[in-house]
Amino acid sequence: MRIGVPREIKDQEQRVGLTPTSVRELVAHGHQIVVETNAGLGIGADDTAYLAAGASIAVSAASVFESSELIVKVKEPQAVERAMLQPGQTLFTYLHLAPDPDQTHDLINSGATCIAYETVTDAHGGLPLLAPMSKVAGRMAIQAAAHALEAPAGGAGLLMGGVPGVAPAKVVVIGGGVVGEHAIEMAVGLGGDVTVLDRNLAVLDRLSARFGASLRTIYSTRAALDEYVVDADVVVGAVLVKGARAPKLVTAEMVGRMRAGSVMVDVAIDQGGAFETSHATTHTHPTYLVDGVVHYCVANMPGAVPKTSTYALNNSTLPFTSALADKGIRRALADDVHLRNGLNVAKGQVTEQAVADAFGLPFVDPSEVLDQL
Repeated sequence: MRIGVPREIKDQEQRVGLTPTSVRELVAHGHQIVVETNAGLGIGADDTAYLAAGASIAVSAASVFESSELIVKVKEPQAVERAMLQPGQTLFTYLHLAPDPDQTHDLINSGATCIAYETVTDAHGGLPLLAPMSKVAGRMAIQAAAHALEAPAGGAGLLMGGVPGVAPAKVVVIGGGVVGEHAIEMAVGLGGDVTVLDRNLAVLDRLSARFGASLRTIYSTRAALDEYVVDADVVVGAVLVKGARAPKLVTAEMVGRMRAGSVMVDVAIDQGGAFETSHATTHTHPTYLVDGVVHYCVANMPGAVPKTSTYALNNSTLPFTSALADKGIRRALADDVHLRNGLNVAKGQVTEQAVADAFGLPFVDPSEVLDQL
């Protein structure tokens, strides 16, 4: 199969869809890989590294899209990239369609087969292609919050862990999944006063067993959210509903009662955000103020650590990329229900229930479109 890897063009996005190691593996399977020039510079892989792995180098993204059957990316295709998609092509990347009507309609109109990393499942009910970036984003959320708490960044001038005789910052993590657990690990490690809110008692039990007295576990209700969010120095939004828009758990009214200089990090911003006051930001301009509260809502947080992120992502995506290329798109999807769960758009139809619900569009079960691929 002809597999294309364009250079990522989202603001400060330096990850890349395939590493040279992954390219070498796919070439060994008999596939042809074309990589846009300089696509791997962010991970320290120049064109020479890709050539040595067996890829060819294209001078432009247009060349990559024009010559490829399978496009492997990291972030959702930008408008100029969506315009280059062709009927019959397959796109394999993060999509996050539920809060993005423009992208959704463009992908429907493209006629391409679009498989989203974030809705591929596993036998344990997890999201194996989202998990590695969730781990990175959870850890980065605390790094970002610690910096944003500093006075020059607009924060309250607090050291997250405090010092002897001075209390640490109060850190509230909303959601105890992969993002939340890794945020907790970092916040506890820095000495913060950490609380997690979740509605799943099994999650709270697991986190309590892991972190012990270093973590306060609270069942999430409207009253609990109001109490802990308003009193927090740092709030991390770490909620996820597979394929759907994130629920708005923190209201603008709550934000208005928080202390000036407090920090909110919305890791759920890719799915629309967990705070009413959130809107997506970039690494170039990562924060803004609402009622004196610093908001950090970068929509591609792991892009700031492209080496860590790209290799972690490829460790998880390569088996699926290989299956798509080795078997062909239709058979790979037919053979693996978990990969099939990643199918969001195909032949102009929406095949992810949460995306269809978000926009009031007809939903077609993924298994029903396989014969059309």
